[in-house]
Amino acid sequence: MNDETEIGHSGRKRVERGSGNKPKEPTRTFVLVPWLKSRPKGEGKSPRSPESRLDEAVGLAAAIALDVVGSAVIPLATPRPATLFGQGKVEELKGQLAELRVELVVVDGPLGPGQQRNLEKAWNLKVLDRTGLILEIFGERAGTREGTLQVELAHLNYQKTRLVRSWTHLERQRGGFGFLGGPGETQIEADRRLIQERIAKLEHQLETVKRTRELHRKKRREAPYPVVALVGYTNAGKSTLFNRLTEAGVFAENLLFATLDPTMRALVLPSGRKIILSDTVGFISELPTHLVAAFRATLEEVLEAEVILHVRDAAHEETALQKKDVEQVLASLGVTKESATAGGQHIVDVLNKIDLLDEEGAAAVNAASREPLSVAVSALTGQGVDDLLKLIDSLIVDDERGVTLDIPAGEGEAMAWLHANAHVRKREDGEDGIVHLEIGMTPMMTGRFEKRFPALARRLGEAAIDKIEAVE
Repeated sequence: MNDETEIGHSGRKRVERGSGNKPKEPTRTFVLVPWLKSRPKGEGKSPRSPESRLDEAVGLAAAIALDVVGSAVIPLATPRPATLFGQGKVEELKGQLAELRVELVVVDGPLGPGQQRNLEKAWNLKVLDRTGLILEIFGERAGTREGTLQVELAHLNYQKTRLVRSWTHLERQRGGFGFLGGPGETQIEADRRLIQERIAKLEHQLETVKRTRELHRKKRREAPYPVVALVGYTNAGKSTLFNRLTEAGVFAENLLFATLDPTMRALVLPSGRKIILSDTVGFISELPTHLVAAFRATLEEVLEAEVILHVRDAAHEETALQKKDVEQVLASLGVTKESATAGGQHIVDVLNKIDLLDEEGAAAVNAASREPLSVAVSALTGQGVDDLLKLIDSLIVDDERGVTLDIPAGEGEAMAWLHANAHVRKREDGEDGIVHLEIGMTPMMTGRFEKRFPALARRLGEAAIDKIEAVE
């Protein structure tokens, strides 16, 4: 063939050269879930069903618009070192894949470099394991500079052990990093040098980004608005809930890993106090450890949060198992229920998607939501969201002090600052040109106001003393 094609993050082929530039159909993909019949001693049986794993694997493939033309669970007595599957099963699958004209096989599990190469040779097509597919999805979802750098760094650290592609294309400005295609074989030593140079450059760039993020975080501490972070299993409805609360319009679709880059918005609670709500990347079972490490800087927003909202898909049959997966990732960041309690953090179970529950499921969720730090909601319909906001409001440490200020109407800048930064509980505009304000202010806010408007703060302080003396 004269045409050379390459598959980008949408899963669609792009013609590099040859006759015409007409896009072709999405990559025809077959999903395989290896399933050990018996687990090694000490591991016990896998709590997840093979059907559930298959559904999730197909969902991962759909997240980058691959055309899944077939899928199967493959029972394994013992994993084979060379090809994972037995030789007979490899030959059987070869015929099936050829009949379906499959171009890509996704194996939902870890594959060694040798296993991946041997399967590619046996089937004469591209093979991706679970880690490779998740990295490809992350590459497509990354929308910020930091997210793009983190994904590429995680990809390169993963790829170092499987140098089977050329890496002279690393400078291309596109979302992906070549899992689903590449220009072919090259010298391994040259590949290794290119990868190591690129890793060093990325790590330096990420250090700069990390310093910038820390400066932003420092400014938010001085604001001072409490941070409330959304965490949860991928596709649990975090972004939909984020949009419901903030009307932010963040990308929220029924896709795994719809959100990658953190998004933050200010939110006013029922009491009138402001918080910063943070939406984070979704977690998943068997999330590659180097991916967690790469996104640690992003996930550190969770460490700063005063309240962590663990959004769960209450309608999912394995919601309890998904909860454990999220808790494991949080634990790797140093966040557990014990550490949260000791550090003054609160972890709230947000049982989402109650609009999808049947009568029995609704009864179970209603019982669970009676726990002190649990609330049932539907981010889609808005049911229970008011209760969630009230719960958040009750958990935010309230160190506001009531202050009454009489400010001349001409002090517009000061009043604008107070409306933007303090909790204005009541305002009355007097006929004498004096604006009477009842304000809730934290000690830090008071200090910032005095520093920003020293002359006005002095006059207001003297007036307050005169009032006290008059009462006495």
